[in-house]
Amino acid sequence: MKHEVYKNISVSSNHSFFEFFSIGPNGVILKRITFAPTENGNIVSLAFGDIDINGKMDDCIISNNGDRDKILATVCQAILLYLEKYPNRIVYFRGSTIERTRLYRILINNNIKEFELQYDIWIEHQKEKCVTLQL
Repeated sequence: MKHEVYKNISVSSNHSFFEFFSIGPNGVILKRITFAPTENGNIVSLAFGDIDINGKMDDCIISNNGDRDKILATVCQAILLYLEKYPNRIVYFRGSTIERTRLYRILINNNIKEFELQYDIWIEHQKEKCVTLQL
């Protein structure tokens, strides 16, 4: 990716979650990326969001901290690190809203040549629903 990433990322020993801080005009916001197993052992579901004061992840909140591209590049970096550790797994994700899924699709389309060098990418289109992306 062509964007800067957050460098101080905490990674769990099994790479099931990554945490970093978004820094911008709205303050310092803790972000978390998780990779959770699904019913199919090779497919993991990626979730991403802000951590609230109770330690729960909120994937619907809009932080508006002015660092969207840096955050998305950091999520991509986490995916790459996860797949380096588990190269036979598939990362599955979709946005919590149609708008977020569209943003993710744009991100992948803008970087498709780079991603296709290392990964197969599947995009599932569903009428009136979120698009599902798989790496």
